[in-house]
Amino acid sequence: MRRNKDTDMDASPAVSTADLAFTVEDPRIDNRIWPGLADVPTGLRASLSAKIADRLFRRAAADLDVRIEYPDGTLVGARREQEILPRMIIRNPDAFARRVGTSGLIGFGESYMAGDWTSPDLAAVLSVFASRMATLVPRPLQRLRALYVAKHPAQERNTEQNTRSNISRHYDLSNEMFETFLDETLTYSSALFASTPTRVGQVRDVTVLRAPVPQITPKWEDFADAQRRKIDRLLDEAGVGAGTRLLEVGTGWGELCIRAAERGAVVRSVTLSSEQQSLARLRVAEAGHSDTVQIDLLDYRNVDGEYDAIVSVEMIEAVGHQYWATYFRVLDKLLAPGGRVALQAITMPHDRMLQTRNTYTWVHKYIFPGGFLPSTEAIESVTAEHTALRVRERLSMGQHYAETLRLWKDRFAAHSAQAEELGFDETFRRMWHFYLCYSEAGFRSGYIDVQQFVLDKTGA
Repeated sequence: MRRNKDTDMDASPAVSTADLAFTVEDPRIDNRIWPGLADVPTGLRASLSAKIADRLFRRAAADLDVRIEYPDGTLVGARREQEILPRMIIRNPDAFARRVGTSGLIGFGESYMAGDWTSPDLAAVLSVFASRMATLVPRPLQRLRALYVAKHPAQERNTEQNTRSNISRHYDLSNEMFETFLDETLTYSSALFASTPTRVGQVRDVTVLRAPVPQITPKWEDFADAQRRKIDRLLDEAGVGAGTRLLEVGTGWGELCIRAAERGAVVRSVTLSSEQQSLARLRVAEAGHSDTVQIDLLDYRNVDGEYDAIVSVEMIEAVGHQYWATYFRVLDKLLAPGGRVALQAITMPHDRMLQTRNTYTWVHKYIFPGGFLPSTEAIESVTAEHTALRVRERLSMGQHYAETLRLWKDRFAAHSAQAEELGFDETFRRMWHFYLCYSEAGFRSGYIDVQQFVLDKTGA
């Protein structure tokens, strides 16, 4: 198995050229791999939906800080001649409108994958839309949301029978593919760049902290240390030291196991990705910690034992809102008296969470089947209602995730040829680029956040 050494890959360029790798005029779509993606919706219903979607899109975008360019020379967006605005270039207006009219935001992403539109700065365009997401669709139509948005397929619900398949579809793509854009720690979650968290308030019994936006734009050479800083803070908050019995829920590729073992902890980590388990075990062995680190291919619901500390990094997003109570009950059961849980979670505003919890999205279809983001309120209310666990502190660090995704995006673009050599075709690479830019836009606009939560048991 190929390893990600510094000699394998160059550093990402100082100036991002990420979008240049994904602006082909006519993407080639292999129908065997992407069935139906090349097919533009037809028929009377698609035609009517396209007209409505086109009208709504142009109206919604008319005052946005974006420049939307049509083949006939039409420009839509804010009229600011003195300002350079992010460009969205519509190449096939009819196909774009038909996809969006038929499938909403799923169609919006698919139309990018199919080449109906492109942008020289995709993340900037998507950030503009994300910043106005709550008001892009007229309020009367928002009330009809349940009538036209897709529902989650039953086979993607995170039952014990389905979860392994859902996880495999993302994390078992290829260790080598993830190595094309991750840093040497192989950490696939938000980094924490150098900054001093500030205390912004006290909400009931919860201390609220914020990690300021990095003052200097982070560079690739800062990245690995920022990932280690994130991990070390979680281990510190969970009280992990010599002799600690630590449970990690969601292994990744083993960096947290290694850093905990270096402190003298005895670690058990569980994952449902066979690819991750294999490489994580190899990395742990190479670091000399096989005697104190155990990595199991196991659903969190089947973990046994008692642990002094539990750490879980961006795993709750894969649980599904139907199983949040189960997830926290398991953590409660496994945590020893006096122990602490350190949880890193991507969160969204509570009202948006309630509106979208039954919506099937482009991200579900192509990236994270079965996933769903909790809100801060959901985490606090579920733990209070179903467990003895209570949130004591939370650190908001969303802009650090925006910078993390920018670095991943640039790195992936710089090594697009390597991804192709691994068998990931042009459509996949456009899809992955859209996913990274879409995620960056969410954090940069503040539409979503990432937080580190510290929990203990009531009375502890």
